[in-house]
Amino acid sequence: MKTKISIWSAIIAAGLIVACNKSNSTNGNSGTSTSPNTSTSQMQTQADDETQVSTEMDNAETDVNNSLNASTTFNGATTTSAGNGIETAGGGAGLIINYGICDATVTTDTLNGMRQLIITYNGSNCWGNRIRTGVVTISIPVGTRWRDTGAVVTVDIDSLKITRVRDHKTITLNGTYTFTNVTGGLLRDLATRGTITHTITANNVTIQFADSATRTWSVSKQRQFTYNDGVVETTTGTHSDGTNNNISIWGTNRYGNSFERLIVDPMVISQSCDWQLTSGQTETIRPAVTLNITYGLDSDGNPTGCPTAGNYYYYKAVWTIGNKTYTFIAPY
Repeated sequence: MKTKISIWSAIIAAGLIVACNKSNSTNGNSGTSTSPNTSTSQMQTQADDETQVSTEMDNAETDVNNSLNASTTFNGATTTSAGNGIETAGGGAGLIINYGICDATVTTDTLNGMRQLIITYNGSNCWGNRIRTGVVTISIPVGTRWRDTGAVVTVDIDSLKITRVRDHKTITLNGTYTFTNVTGGLLRDLATRGTITHTITANNVTIQFADSATRTWSVSKQRQFTYNDGVVETTTGTHSDGTNNNISIWGTNRYGNSFERLIVDPMVISQSCDWQLTSGQTETIRPAVTLNITYGLDSDGNPTGCPTAGNYYYYKAVWTIGNKTYTFIAPY
């Protein structure tokens, strides 16, 4: 009898192990996981996923804004001094903006009642750190001028695949965004306007990771543009779940765990630092763990100025499980 009990115990244990392995799978399109997925490697992966995805979302959003600012057909500007994507403004304020996208072409479609700007990424490595392919389409309603207060455009991201050069890690984005020019104005107007504010929202953007896991994230944030030795973009979260505010992204991670990402300290991108993320802090809330990430650091995890050519900014991720605190520092 003892032998039979031992055999059945072994079979049940084996079944539990298989079940656990399935719930922890990073592949496919499985729903929310019941496993906490809080191993050191999994937490490091989540921190890196969040950083890469949010950074590339920011990059695409900047390309959209720059394309709208460069197109007098759709932005409502009567004149432009743009030449090869370069525009100056401000009557000696020194504001010089390059609206060009070195790894993409931007075309205009006004046929058959369409009013679209189409960004097509060509797969070149002109930035030295990433390769992008795919298409982003900006649709502008008839009568809308991007410089007008409250102007709204729709942005469709179609198979935007980004490969990070240093480790060949890929993500692919698909989804539809709504961009609103809350205050009105164009970047060329910063010298006289002082501040320009946009909001960006999206529901169910899909992210496919390199292991084929596909997840959906939603976005709700505000970007405020000011001038300080160049354009400064300051991003905050605008979503609330009734308990937490300042949420910028929420959804499920590659392991199927639900999360919310709060912007604790505004995320700052500076033209004077080659349009890099120079500072900011986020807090990612999950049922089993809270993850804090600080940006704009050196390789030792200390705040730093702009990296020299060929070097990186670093982020520091910190989380606590039980009585033990873990720290992970990586470049971005």
